[in-house]
Amino acid sequence: MKNQPQKPTASELEILHVLWNRGPSTVREVLDSLNEKKDMGYTGVLKLLQIMTAKGSVRRDESQRAHVYEAFRPAEQTKRQLASDMLQRVFQGSASQLMMHALAGQKTSAREIEEIRRILDAYKGDKDGKSK
Repeated sequence: MKNQPQKPTASELEILHVLWNRGPSTVREVLDSLNEKKDMGYTGVLKLLQIMTAKGSVRRDESQRAHVYEAFRPAEQTKRQLASDMLQRVFQGSASQLMMHALAGQKTSAREIEEIRRILDAYKGDKDGKSK
């Protein structure tokens, strides 16, 4: 069985978003980005990054005086894992239920709806092209 990475907590996910957007960053750079939205302390961010390093969700480059952290997995891989987990745990594997609740919960732009249509059409084309 494939060893799945641990799911990030909400705070860890905020840090991952910073690392995905900024790329490899020091604790201070992560802190500065996070403080644009909410007040956090240096030692708290450092502790979270240490925990995330131990969990394998970030890697640390210790070659410089200030350690540099980067996300271990690409954003898309982590998002896919989280979406799959939610699909199974909350919606019992029903993608249509997930989509209906996601779309009903907030206003969706015409651009996003068109993107969803494009993805569904491509998915349907892949399924139609394969015989089982």
